[in-house]
Parts: sequence; C-alpha cells; structure tokens
Amino acid sequence: MSKGRLEAFSDGVMAIIITIMVLELAVPEGADLAALRGVLPTFVGYTLSFAFLGIYWNNHHHLLQTARQVNGRVLWANLHLLFWLSLVPFATAWMGENEFAAVPTAVYGLILLLAAIAYTILTRALIAVHGADSVLAKAVNRDVKGKLSLVCYLIAIPLAFVSSWLAGGLYVLVAVMWLIPDRRI
Repeated sequence: MSKGRLEAFSDGVMAIIITIMVLELAVPEGADLAALRGVLPTFVGYTLSFAFLGIYWNNHHHLLQTARQVNGRVLWANLHLLFWLSLVPFATAWMGENEFAAVPTAVYGLILLLAAIAYTILTRALIAVHGADSVLAKAVNRDVKGKLSLVCYLIAIPLAFVSSWLAGGLYVLVAVMWLIPDRRI
C-alpha cells in the first residue's frame, strides 16, 4: 500500500486541528494592552499546543520519510495518533479558559501522554513493515527523547495538582526537546 494517501490525510487532519484551535481564540474586548490580559492564558495554551502540533507534524513527516510502504496496522496506528491529537484543541481551550487549573492541565498532559504512546505504536508498526534492520529501527532503538518525554508526562500529570505551572514547565521542556527531529531518521 502506498504511503502517499496516509501522508495527505494526516497533513489535512493536522491542518484542521490547528485551524480549530485558532478559531477558539477570542478577540480582546478593548483596544489597549490591558485588554490582552484576559486572553493571555488562552493564548499561552494555544502557543504551546501549536508548538506540539507542529512538532508532531514535523516528526511524522520525518518518520514517514523512511517508509517505503504502509499496511493496515500502520493506518490504524496513524488514526490512533490523530485521534489523540484531535483532542488537543479541546484540552487547550479548557486549560486556557480556566487559567491553567489543575484538572484541565492534568487532562492536557494525559492527552499529550496518550499521543506520545500512539506515536510510539505508529513507529513500532512501521518497523514491523520494514524490518529490524531498517534505518528507522536502528534509530528508534536508541531513542532517549521518546522515553524521557513519557517520564516527563508521567511526572507532570500528578504534578498539575500541586502546581499547574510546574506541570506546564515540563510540557514546555518536552516541546523544546522535540523541536529538532531525530537526526538519525
């Protein structure tokens, strides 16, 4: 099966997700800088989520660059990833509108954790198609960022109930780690 349709579909879904998020941004009710204060939490959440979605899109592109073909398992694994990413606008809006309250911040982290797990499942499905000696398999076997990301999420989710700002800091740390895609792929 060709990977072209998978890439095109994924690109379209990610573009729609980002569009939905930007449409959630409310225009301030004033023309001065003080009016921005009311929308600042939502804008901060949007910025972080935009970064995460951009990182997923970029890394998804690099991941599929190594693939020559896909199968049904890869298609379902990809849909699994897109499902979790499609929940990012909901969690972003909830977190921003409630000024990073504990529960929305923890749910945001849970969605990021589940997206990371789904990305790992997609990676494993692609390795199964291309074999243990593939470029992807060799690169992923030494994946430190992926494991560290999962640990950060697992710490950040309960930490949100102590300090949502510290949890948010861990989310930012994960985003910064992934700004540059894996160079081995």
